[in-house]
Amino acid sequence: MNNPLVTPEIGLIVWTTITFLILLFLLTKFAWKPILNAVKQREENIEEALKAADRAKKEMEALKADNEKLLNEARVERDAMLKDARETKDKIIAEAKEKANQEADRIIQDAREAIKHEKMAAITELKNQVAELSIEIAEKILNEELSKEEKQKAMLENFVKDINLN
Repeated sequence: MNNPLVTPEIGLIVWTTITFLILLFLLTKFAWKPILNAVKQREENIEEALKAADRAKKEMEALKADNEKLLNEARVERDAMLKDARETKDKIIAEAKEKANQEADRIIQDAREAIKHEKMAAITELKNQVAELSIEIAEKILNEELSKEEKQKAMLENFVKDINLN
């Protein structure tokens, strides 16, 4: 029993070979080039994607470095602004204290002046009252002393002597 698949006849081998060669020719002519081109295109696309990924990675690193630089600059600027704000605050507080001290000194000086004027006015008023009292006392004493005619004459003579001597 000859099984044609186990021991093929020569005709089968020839037709199989011819069919294989025709198939090989057709595949080479129409299929291999597009398949190889597709594989080559796919390879190029993958290579481009890898290069793009590398470029994107480098750009991300550059952006990260720029971001770090910007953050550091922002921190430095923030610190400078905070320092300026503190200095301005301290300056304003110092100016306010100085103005308050000056105002307090001015108020104290005005109060001293007012006290001095009031004291002078009180002294003047006291002198005036003492003078009035002295005049009233002298008037009463003179009225009492001069109520007698003899005493009036003696006093006039004393005044006249004093005037003549001067």
